[in-house]
Amino acid sequence: MRKYRTIKTLKRKNYKSNQDHKTFLEKSVIRCCTLITLGTVMITLSSCSENTPSEDSVKPTPTVTEIEATPTVTELEATTPISKTSFKLNTVVSITLYDSQDESIIDEAFQLCDYYENLLSRTKKESEIYKLNEEGHNSYTISDETKELLTAGFHYSQLSNGAFDLTLEPLTSLWNFGTKEARLPSQEEIEEALTHIGYQYLKIDGNTVTFDKEGMGVDLGAIAKGYIADKMKEFLISKGVNSAIINLGGNILCVGDKPDGSAFLVGIQKPFKDRNETIAVMEIRDLSVVSSGIYERFFTVDGKNYHHILNPATGYPYENDLTSVTIISKDSVDGDALSTTCFALGLEEGMKLINSLPDTYAVFITSDYELHYSDGFIENIKIVE
Repeated sequence: MRKYRTIKTLKRKNYKSNQDHKTFLEKSVIRCCTLITLGTVMITLSSCSENTPSEDSVKPTPTVTEIEATPTVTELEATTPISKTSFKLNTVVSITLYDSQDESIIDEAFQLCDYYENLLSRTKKESEIYKLNEEGHNSYTISDETKELLTAGFHYSQLSNGAFDLTLEPLTSLWNFGTKEARLPSQEEIEEALTHIGYQYLKIDGNTVTFDKEGMGVDLGAIAKGYIADKMKEFLISKGVNSAIINLGGNILCVGDKPDGSAFLVGIQKPFKDRNETIAVMEIRDLSVVSSGIYERFFTVDGKNYHHILNPATGYPYENDLTSVTIISKDSVDGDALSTTCFALGLEEGMKLINSLPDTYAVFITSDYELHYSDGFIENIKIVE
């Protein structure tokens, strides 16, 4: 069995509160450390000048930079990031701009997020995916954007030999993770759902999609947030933003680095622990960080946990000794798909896949809380001790 680089878990300390931070500003001290906590449910951002913790923030001791002269109000405004948060995509979404004070840019980015959610959601009746799932057995014409994401999902389904399968909708609808209707289906229900699953029965011909089996459906939940994050980043750059964080609850996409040239800090939440605990903190510049894990969405029946990453071969959640997989990549759509794909493949096969891909890195966390790094991770991604 191949040996991987591992590291024991680390526990981080707390940030100062927002009130403390204001006090520091009065004393001519500006905090210049950004930390984003990457949990698989939600990620929280603490900006360069606003270290305001929330329920999900990871809080290491920040670096303090002394400013010799007391900054004026104008200088503070010029260096203070602006941030907005909204509930979208069934999670908390936030955008923080570091080199712009134009709030309308964030508002437009949120509108773009709404546009793609209304296009790609499997539950919104007006979406193309909902209509495709209703009419795909008779063929259905989709937009170029939906085709782009379906094609990406199909690619990763092929790449994993079906361990990642974009036609999992009959199963995901049955389990209903993340809703009040979440439940443990009967064996008979699962066996019936499995007869309607198989990416190889999905045909994409130009913009026309056809299901070759009755009862099939597409669920892009394992890849859509990454795709949307990439589109939002493109939009921000088109507006002249070169330093920002896009946070789609489990997906972090860094636009450039901080205005002073330093990296953003992204912390991976320790599985099943308080969200103020990290298991690793990384320096990230202009990259995507995405995690998938068994503590994201799950419920317990008779003492057994059932998580949302379902095996299309059995209909039940994967059981492979992994608790999470975090992917660092250029594009968030790839990180989103690969975090689920590699979790589904398990440590050995998932590591082989990541090591075969250029400029893509991963950290696998096993049930013993050991971190297993892919080739090149340590050399290219700085771990902050």
